[in-house]
Amino acid sequence: MESSEPLVKPDYRAGFIAVIGKPNVCKSTLMNVLLQQKIAAVSPRPQTTRKQQLGILTTDQAQIVFVDTPGFHTPRHKLGERMVKAALKAIEDADGLLFLLDVSEPLSQEDLDLAERLQPFQPAKPLVVAFNKIDIAKEEFVEAAKTLVNERFPNAQVLQISCLRGDNLDYLIAALVDCLPLSEPLYPADQITDYYEREIAAELIREAALHILRDEVPHGIAVRIDQYQEKDENLAVIDATIIVEKETHKAIVIGAGGNMIKKIGIQARQEIEAMSGRKIYLNLHVKVQKNWRKNETMLKWLGYT
Repeated sequence: MESSEPLVKPDYRAGFIAVIGKPNVCKSTLMNVLLQQKIAAVSPRPQTTRKQQLGILTTDQAQIVFVDTPGFHTPRHKLGERMVKAALKAIEDADGLLFLLDVSEPLSQEDLDLAERLQPFQPAKPLVVAFNKIDIAKEEFVEAAKTLVNERFPNAQVLQISCLRGDNLDYLIAALVDCLPLSEPLYPADQITDYYEREIAAELIREAALHILRDEVPHGIAVRIDQYQEKDENLAVIDATIIVEKETHKAIVIGAGGNMIKKIGIQARQEIEAMSGRKIYLNLHVKVQKNWRKNETMLKWLGYT
């Protein structure tokens, strides 16, 4: 006889949390840490996140669906415009908001502008403000962040965390659960993202390029997966194209004697293997598509819809 007990507790909570902050404030890093698996590209470069990606954390009490948003910035091309629109849409649709501030440095104009963008949603949407990098924070920067939050968001819950050291992340999860409505899980318990492996692979290749290449190249780079063949559960073969905007950039990506693209391939392959749990054969190519960030057709072709 089948049990009549409910599959989830009557007080179970589930919903969407938009993760918001200026570029390079560790939004993707935080999501990777909370999920205990790397699903989002991270690098020291601003605007590493270009697409809205979900990270799904499921516990016995709740399911938090993190929406990793592109960092807010002043757009200079159609790609930038799409990134900002995606971040605004995430705020509008979310059940709760997580606003990250980096207290290892002074508040920036970007932080202040973003706080202003969030104000119209207060107090209607629950808001948690996390002061990140508390392990290396300066007291005057923490006090300035407290003043900002007290003035703009008196109803917000404030936590001091460290993504890398793990300070207070359990308290952060609990605070975010309180933002969610009563609901059954929205996704299967074993699903951690809405991206397929090939999409994550493309982001990890781009991340490797961001880490290795010079400053003038990375923002003009995109990655297209041409072929992702799963030979068996232990092996996959990936053919990918790194797209750049200029012939000079192509030369930089390839490097003298192919040394640069080899470095990118080695780092990317190691990250993809760690993510997928299988051995990867990775073949990289480089192609020039002039001004692709300003071309609507190219943006759709590359998945920036």
